[in-house]
Formats: sequence, C-alpha cells, structure tokens
Amino acid sequence: MDFERDLREERRTAQDMTGTMACRGPDDEGLWTARHAAIGHRRLAIIDLAGGRQPMVAEQEGREPVVLTYSGEVYNFEELRAELSGLGHRFRTRSDTEVVLRAYLEWGEGLAGRLNGMYAFAVWDAREERLLLVRDRMGIKPLYYYPTPHGVLFGSEPKAILANPLARRVLDAGGLRELLAFVKAPEHGVFSGMYEVRPGQIVTVSRNGVAKRRYWRLTSHEHPDDVGETVRTVRGLLDDVVARQLISDVPLCALLSGGLDSSMVTALAAKLLREQGLGTVRSFSVDFAGYTENFKPDLTRSTPDTPYVHELARHARADHTDIVLDSAELMDPEVRSAVLRARDLPMGIGDMDSSLYLLFKAIRGHSTVALSGESADEVFGGYRWFHDREAVEADTFPWLTTAAGTAHLGAERLLRDDVARVVDLPGYRAEQYRQALAEVPRLPGESGHERRMREISYLHLTRFVQILLDRKDRMSMAVGLEVRVPFCDHRLVEYVFNVPWAMKTFDGREKSLLRAASADLLPDSILRRVKSPYPATQDPAYDRALRERAAELLRDPGSPAAALVDWGKAAAIVAEPPSQANRAALERFVQLDRWLRRYQVELDVTTT
Repeated sequence: MDFERDLREERRTAQDMTGTMACRGPDDEGLWTARHAAIGHRRLAIIDLAGGRQPMVAEQEGREPVVLTYSGEVYNFEELRAELSGLGHRFRTRSDTEVVLRAYLEWGEGLAGRLNGMYAFAVWDAREERLLLVRDRMGIKPLYYYPTPHGVLFGSEPKAILANPLARRVLDAGGLRELLAFVKAPEHGVFSGMYEVRPGQIVTVSRNGVAKRRYWRLTSHEHPDDVGETVRTVRGLLDDVVARQLISDVPLCALLSGGLDSSMVTALAAKLLREQGLGTVRSFSVDFAGYTENFKPDLTRSTPDTPYVHELARHARADHTDIVLDSAELMDPEVRSAVLRARDLPMGIGDMDSSLYLLFKAIRGHSTVALSGESADEVFGGYRWFHDREAVEADTFPWLTTAAGTAHLGAERLLRDDVARVVDLPGYRAEQYRQALAEVPRLPGESGHERRMREISYLHLTRFVQILLDRKDRMSMAVGLEVRVPFCDHRLVEYVFNVPWAMKTFDGREKSLLRAASADLLPDSILRRVKSPYPATQDPAYDRALRERAAELLRDPGSPAAALVDWGKAAAIVAEPPSQANRAALERFVQLDRWLRRYQVELDVTTT
C-alpha cells in the first residue's frame, strides 16, 4: 500500500510478492490492484472449494470497494453468517472468507472480537483509504508488515515482504538478539524495519501513519467453580472446540505423539466422527529408524513415543500411519534448504525442524488438515519447569533455567567477543522479562505462590508458545498442510488461565485438569505417562554428519558467518563430544551461514 505511487504500475512486483506464498496456497491465486493498494492472495482451499476465491471484493453501488485477503479458519462462521443474514447481508458463497468480509462491512474493526479461530487478514477499505491488518488472539497465524515512507508492505511471512525491492535485508543487533534469545518478543520481525502484528492486535495504516490497538489480551478474575465443575467445563469446551475444528471439505487427520495432549485430541476426534457417522480418524506420528529399539533417556525424554502411539491408535480405532525417518533424510541439503526457506530465519533447531517438515510433507499426500495437541502444556502447566521450585523462583523466564533450556542457548558460545558485548544477550533477556512481568494482569489479594504461577502461565502464553506455533505453522504451510490447534481456542485459554494453580495440580501432577477431563477417553498408561517433548534423533550418524558440515565451513575463508562467529570457539565445539548444547550450537552455526548466503543479509550489529 502506498499513498504516493500508482500501484497499478507495480503489478509485477505485487505478483512476485504473492508468488512467494505459493507454498501456503497451492490451490489458487489472485491479485487485485488499484491506485494506492495492491492485494495478493494464494489459497489453500478448505471450505467451499469452488467458492471463496480471493482477494474477495465487496462493491456497493456508488461507493469505493472493500477488499479482503484472508488466511486461516473462523470456526464460528456459520453462527456469524446466520446473524449477518438476519441483518440483511446476502451471501454468494459458503466460505468463511465471505463471512469475514461481510462482518467487516457490518461491524468495522469490531469484527475481530466476534471471531473464533486462527486467522491473519488484511482489509483495504478504499472508502476510507485505510488498511487493517488483523491477527488472531493467540498468534497461530503469522502476519508481518514493513512501513515505507508513504505506506506499508505486508505479508504472511517475511519472504513476501523481502520480495519487494523497498525492503532491506538488514540484521542489526536487535535482530540478532531476537534470533538467539529463545524468547519471543512481541512485534519483533528480526529484519531491521520489519514488524510482526502482535497476537490479538489490529494495525491500521492510513494517511495519518501506523496505529496499533489490542482487541484482546488475557485478563484476571476470580474463579468461581470447584474442581468438579472446572473439569466438566474444560471437557465441555474441548468437546465444542474439537467438534468445530473437524469441519472441513477436504481430508482431515490428527497428529499423534502418544502423549496426553495429542492422544486426547485424537481420541475425542475419533469419538465425535463415529457419533456423526463419518467413520474413523486418520492419525500420523513421526519416528526415527532404530529410535525405539535403541532409545536412551535424556534430559527431557524418559520414554519413546511409538509404543504409546500404537496403544492409543488401537484404543481409539484410528487409521494410523508411522512416518519413519533416517539421518540421511534429516541432513539432506534439499530438506534443510526447504526448512530454511519455510522459516526465513536460522532458528537452529536442525533435525527437529527437518523431521517435522518431512512428517508434514508425508501427511500432505493423504490429508490437507491436521489437528494438533500443541499448546496444552502452556495452557495447563505441563512442562517440568512449572513444577521445579528453582525454575519457578528464578528471576527470569523459567524455561531458560533448565538443562534443556540451556542447551538451546548454546549458540551464544559461538559469538565473537566484540559481537557478544554489543548484543548483550543476558541484558536483553532481563529487559524482555521485566517488560513481560509488567503486562501480567494482577488479581487483588492473590497469594505469593498463586501470584507467581499466574506470572509463569502468562509468560508461557505470551513469550513461549509463539515459538512453537511459529514452527508448526511454517513447517506445515511449507507443504500446504493446515494444522489446527484446539488448545489455543481463546475461550479455553481464558478459562484455564484463571483457574487457581492449586486446582490445576489437584491430583499432585502436571495437567491435572486435562487428565481428569480425558479420563473416559484414554487408557491408563497414557493418562499416567510423564510429559515427553517432540523427539530428536539419537542416531550418532546425525551428530557426525553435523560436525563434518561445521568443519567444512571452518575451512571456508569466505563464510559470511565469520562476521559473527568466533572460528576458534566453533572449532572447539566441533572437537568436543556430542551433547545437546553442542548440537544446538553447531545447528545454529551451519544454518546461520546458509541463511546469510541465501538471503544476502546485510549485517549491521553495531546498530541497536
């Protein structure tokens, strides 16, 4: 959008920007241009395959048009359609896209508060010469923007913005901090000058500039229900959420890890589908060749997933498939390039990104929509550090205090001393922590421990869960798979956030409420299973291949990573025995080098 140029003459550039989103929308494409706005869209068709083409335009006689480009799903679109029909609106399609457009015409930016779902959308209102950028409450769907002298560039991912020559590819000290901190700072787009629409935020761009407004945030209030009523309410919400998220005009499946969260979603989906006479649910899981047979407990994982996956699949009568990967696939240069392209950033997770990408790629051959158990740990307090006194009492983000969290910070060990001084990651994390604590909605009279656990929950729901949601969105949409996350339904999040911590742990374990709400759906072995995160390969061949790749880079005098990385420190890590921290550091090193080359990033780490 630009108020000084005629964007009808910039159609080629707009097409290039739209083309970068072909992975997110393989089914259709569209481009609408006018003097001051160019709106592009790539469609992944889920609801009303024949209708729902975008950009969708509402034209009223004698008035300028309103144009919508929309990504995601609104799960209450049928109720909204009925309400809008009663208000006189007439619909040409069955799509939720048209419901969003008509809702804007009726309620303006107030529509955001009426939507239940995962979404990111832009509305160009030519009547008022105003652009609205809107993101869902939990930040499930991404949306970025880049202000220009007379307007703004925007897109679902950074790559869409970077396709425009007006956007510079600069990494300054602030961007490097965000890359390495393992804390998701709201609105930070990493590239200098680029921003991300915050979850629950509306960004308005007009001739008066850029304005931002939060239409949703967590609030605190007294919880009136006892344990029994709380468990019933949680289950009732989940019944409704999963039922809504089963609506699809394309094949749907569930992601199954054998843990409490994904097992509950899979079993509930299977139950609801049987009750509707729609057959059984398909489910998929990831495994590594030889992983279960040779499994060794590590810092965070005490059991392999596969035995529990198979037990739940039998119990729920799911049509299940294991996707089994080997180290050669995880280190395949084409796969790693695809992961980097999906991420747009060197996140350094390595095999866990590659395996998720390959899992989703395999699933896409069978299904277009998948239900996930993501975010239950943040909502219900499932991570081990929620229950670790030292982590809870630490004056920082609790996930940074654990051995597993420290391993993610291994990349800091690679930085040149001069870069480390400028970036000051400990200071940056401390400042982000202070800012996050200042946002926590307080409850008058709340006791010390209950008050602290409210803070811990808030930190996870605003500074941690987005890291995982970003990963799942990028890896799934890179292959045109839509992943839905029932535990991110804002009604469930709001309700559980205000349940006292003592009630969330009433049975002496993590996720007490979810376990009780799932008791009739799951076998005892899964109900009793201790939290086990997404698996990482334990194959020694993977670590050898990673160290060999890092050693190759150290022999390359032209590596752009040398401006940030101390070659001596990197060589020492290559020579050390494998560990989670060393793997994290070398993954980051290898991916940072590739990112700087592929994205032709300009470094300016002296600028904050």
